[in-house]
Amino acid sequence: MISHGFPFAGRHFLAGVLVCSLVAAAVAPLRGASPTGPPAQDALTRSGFEHYYDLDYDGAVSDFERVLKAHPDDPFAVNHLLSAVFYRELYRAGALDTGLYSSNSFLVKKKFPFDPKVSAEVNELTDRALLLSGQRVAKDPQDVQALYARGLSRALRAEYLALVDKAWLAALRNAIGARRDHEDVLRLAPDYADAKTIVGVHNYVAGSLPWALKAAASLVALNGNKQKGIQYLYDAANAGGETSVDARVALALFLRREQRFEEALTLVRGLTASHPRNYLFALEEANVLKDAGRGPQSAAAYRRVLALGRQGNVYYHPHLELAAFGLGEVLRGQRDFAGAAEAYESVRESPTADSDQVEKANLAAGEMYDLLNQRELAVKKYQAVITANASSPGAEAARRYLKEPYRNP
Repeated sequence: MISHGFPFAGRHFLAGVLVCSLVAAAVAPLRGASPTGPPAQDALTRSGFEHYYDLDYDGAVSDFERVLKAHPDDPFAVNHLLSAVFYRELYRAGALDTGLYSSNSFLVKKKFPFDPKVSAEVNELTDRALLLSGQRVAKDPQDVQALYARGLSRALRAEYLALVDKAWLAALRNAIGARRDHEDVLRLAPDYADAKTIVGVHNYVAGSLPWALKAAASLVALNGNKQKGIQYLYDAANAGGETSVDARVALALFLRREQRFEEALTLVRGLTASHPRNYLFALEEANVLKDAGRGPQSAAAYRRVLALGRQGNVYYHPHLELAAFGLGEVLRGQRDFAGAAEAYESVRESPTADSDQVEKANLAAGEMYDLLNQRELAVKKYQAVITANASSPGAEAARRYLKEPYRNP
């Protein structure tokens, strides 16, 4: 899932690769896994993954730190901790919203602010994991577990370089390495379904590109096929291995893009049933319903997520601004402009909302007030957008609406 590099075509292709690392690079296999898949997890690792998929990253980090302390030379133990530390910061920064990765280009221009201490830890853990797996591959080039571990570490590094550093060429190099490592795993152990997750995502992304971009991708030996990618992801999802959840997340996103909404809903509802404390899984059901044009059901799903999130004891640190804005969009589509304005207004009440999200919500609320002929309220919202960032695209639109009220296109 990595992203861009060369001129125009390269940037879009690399952005696709970025999606690969985001949705597919969550976990690694356990120590001593057989070539056909990982064995049963030990209790502490199992506890870590339970926390991880609940979005209780603090709990996951704590468990994985204890595992790594007991197994300091295990690249898989390092990858577990690396994933939890990295994704905890991605979630804090608002980088796990699937809406960022559902456009046709997969391009994510936004740079996510990372705590420098977390960046240092992520890089140190990645270096450590790559060193340990690399030493094993050097001794035995057909060490399936070492190849798998190295591929995952490379995917996580690619994701970090793309999302945080915006170092597209370096991200691409690591993404290519990740895919090749996991393709080698499948060549040596065809039944190792977990390796199909990253390979499947890469196939789908590369296969989704327009012809000209596919030609650019072929120059770096990253061809793809959408159907093969989806089938690989189904294989990984149904195998029940370590990447089963990650494969379902990727599938739900891609099936949503393909407008195969019923399949996407089945996957998302299964994820929500298995992990009821995961805010993002619950939110994704509302997102899929929205894209499927099922407005009333989507609005009900967004409201349910907001209600549970406000209870304070269901989800871990929910980004309620995402559900609030989604609800606004659904109600806007149903021409419930008053309800939409209320939903947009609630975005800034979320403590996790960043300045970009507040700007979008303020502009959208102003548009709703104009449609409701509440010009004074609309003007206040437009002025708030301009005051926050006078040079943003939202401010440009706000200045237009100050001159002439917004009218629904």
